Amino acid sequence: MVVPDVMTAGTVARTAAFTAETCTRVSMPLPTTIKLTPGKRVLFLTKDLELIKKQLYESLDLRMADLRVEDLLDDINTDTMTPAWVCFDYDPAELARNAYAGLFDKDGERVFKQDALINGKFEVIVSGQRKGTGSSRETAPQAEKWGGISLVIAASFAPIHERNNINLGQVMGNHEQLKRLQAGEEIPLAEFMKDYDPVTRIILESGGLFPFSKLLAEGKIDLPKLSNPKRPMNMAEKLIASHLVEGQGEPFVKPGDPVMVKVDAGYSHEFTTAQVHYFLESEYGKDYQVQNPEKFAVFEDHLLYAKGVARFAKFADKIGTLVSMQNVFQKHTNVRDYSAKDGISPGICHQVAREHFIDVGDFVQATDSHTCMGGASNALAYGVGATEYAGLIHSGFTFVQVPESIRFNLTGKLQPGVTAKDVMLHILDTYAKREDTLNRVMEFGGPGLASISMDERATLTNMATECSAKTGICEADDLLWNWLRQQRGLSDAQLAEMKKRAVTPDAGAHYDGGVHEIDLDSIKPMVAEPGDPTYGKLIDGLGDVKIDIAYAGSCTAGKYDDFDYYAQVCKEAVEAGLKVHDGVKMFIQYGSEGVKKYAEAKGYPELFAKAGVEVINPGCGACIGCGPGVSDTKEQVTVSAINRNFPGRSGPGKLYLASPLTVAASAFTGKITAYRKGMFAEQPAGV
Repeated sequence: MVVPDVMTAGTVARTAAFTAETCTRVSMPLPTTIKLTPGKRVLFLTKDLELIKKQLYESLDLRMADLRVEDLLDDINTDTMTPAWVCFDYDPAELARNAYAGLFDKDGERVFKQDALINGKFEVIVSGQRKGTGSSRETAPQAEKWGGISLVIAASFAPIHERNNINLGQVMGNHEQLKRLQAGEEIPLAEFMKDYDPVTRIILESGGLFPFSKLLAEGKIDLPKLSNPKRPMNMAEKLIASHLVEGQGEPFVKPGDPVMVKVDAGYSHEFTTAQVHYFLESEYGKDYQVQNPEKFAVFEDHLLYAKGVARFAKFADKIGTLVSMQNVFQKHTNVRDYSAKDGISPGICHQVAREHFIDVGDFVQATDSHTCMGGASNALAYGVGATEYAGLIHSGFTFVQVPESIRFNLTGKLQPGVTAKDVMLHILDTYAKREDTLNRVMEFGGPGLASISMDERATLTNMATECSAKTGICEADDLLWNWLRQQRGLSDAQLAEMKKRAVTPDAGAHYDGGVHEIDLDSIKPMVAEPGDPTYGKLIDGLGDVKIDIAYAGSCTAGKYDDFDYYAQVCKEAVEAGLKVHDGVKMFIQYGSEGVKKYAEAKGYPELFAKAGVEVINPGCGACIGCGPGVSDTKEQVTVSAINRNFPGRSGPGKLYLASPLTVAASAFTGKITAYRKGMFAEQPAGV
């Protein structure tokens, strides 16, 4: 795209970029009109992978006028764009060399070889629906940007990914606009931003979040003032309204309002902290400061076991560098330190954060898509990229476009053998599949919520990101207050203060996604078939699916209640004279140090040993392909309690998502099996 001499009136337009030689940020203006650059190309990510190869390696050029949107890849996830091992490079110029390293052909070969995107001289990349689902990793749009892409075309974008593009100064458009560009038309930048709020437009015109923040600090940007009359608000709206930075007008917000919001808490982990530290030093100098460090944290949880996985062992030095840079960041900022001690992590960031420091009514931001797990505690929590996190931890506030919401009223009670994971697989298969949840806050309430424990509520909100939702949030009730008293040892006075911060929906609150009733009594055990969490299927109709691996862990399924589920199944199996089925390996991994101590006090490790289960210390692992429990070959079949099953995420094999009860039961039957109390008494010993 060319950059004209004249810029939008009143805008100081810049764009952040890295150069491979200096790895420093440089500024350059953003164009006011968009047109294709002679000599540059458009890359279409088609469902026909051979067509992608021909574009990459045989100079084939395609035109949108000759294609349908249906011909383009949907649901391209961030694991595909930058798999875990690519993220070991914190320098975007380096990681761009392996953009789309997670896209494989039918023979298991990389479609994008190293430097393929860069060498192709592409400036536009085109895909179908829901671009950028999955993890919040900002490395995905970074790989495109530093690979030469300056215009991203898709039918729709996952919310965190869309925000990351905006924060990097990346222009996004649709397929009709691309047709016009390929016909030789110039399109004003303003047209690509017509659906954005005023502040997002300024961020993009400024070239991204960092240049915007500097202009704001210098007083060169006037934020729009809120003028909404008093109105009934839902939970997300009320929490945002209570966190508005002063001077923005009336404290009543509605979807689409652009506001600056105070951030209460957050965290990063060794996969992301290096970039956060690097960006802060680059933008604000080596003496940069952060706000409220006692409510922010770093975790060493994601890569602790990666060196033991064959395909990651060669990256040991890079992993060591990431950990070292996180240690430097922690010492510099004095944020909470959850580093591993003697090789053992305190636990997965999302679980530990809710145990230790996420409070009711908090607004939480962290560099991981499963940050939304904090919503179980009546907090508004969601993941952001490294750029946005660096900005907010430095300033104490961040930009928010008030999201839409969708309400789920829970009624009834889950039947025996059914868990919150099954509820989420049902929601994914029903509501997420038709995009009802896309970029919306999933609000959970209703009389049935009282029958769901705090850990199970955390499963509901944790998997909101699998629905491509903004986040999930649960109403506060006596279960929450009792859990906080037990978990944190809070006094009556402390709980009383906490209750003042709780948010509940007002009568008459509006939900753009509608209000939906979920009858918990009707939910049945489900799985998500390999490839994507939305491929839901009832286990009753699945048929015989033999398994090689049963993995029980991750932030979704390594909590206190989850271990009660695992122990319940293992106890019944052992009493029936059973061990884990021949040819199957079962792994159970603690979500936190607290969960491990709880399990030990209950005698669970001894029970698991009798059952033939391998128990793993706290931390992430197979969920991101970085620990025991990953598949080794594409023929292996895994049933797993993790939250997502994108191709290659947990090894090359086929991965089914299921509840903790289903995973445990399947380990003893050797095939995917829904748990029923007393089921093992029906089987002869040794089966």
